[in-house]
Amino acid sequence: MNFFYIIGTVVFTVYGQLILKWRISDYGTLPVPFVNKVIFLIKLVADPFILSGFLSAFIASLFWMGAMTKFDLSFAYPFMSASFVLVFLFSILLFNEPFSFYKVLGLFFIVLGIVITSRA
Repeated sequence: MNFFYIIGTVVFTVYGQLILKWRISDYGTLPVPFVNKVIFLIKLVADPFILSGFLSAFIASLFWMGAMTKFDLSFAYPFMSASFVLVFLFSILLFNEPFSFYKVLGLFFIVLGIVITSRA
């Protein structure tokens, strides 16, 4: 049951990242003039899906606080690498983002480094 908190953190973190990417992509790029930037950002913040992304980040934080009551940070934090992997995979599947051997290799080394660090 203790791992429920870590899993909740990862799930809500991944959801937040994906939902933000999806909705922000629909709005286009950030305009150059300052006033237009402010208007653009207000429109983003008013989007209900973007708000759900912010809410998911808050919920992920609550799960993380629960995890911190059950595990040492040095044990729990490496599990966050699952977020890297899931966001990478879903960004390819949902957004048709490009991937390459080097991106996969880099992700592999990140995860490997976290695994090695968590064992030390």
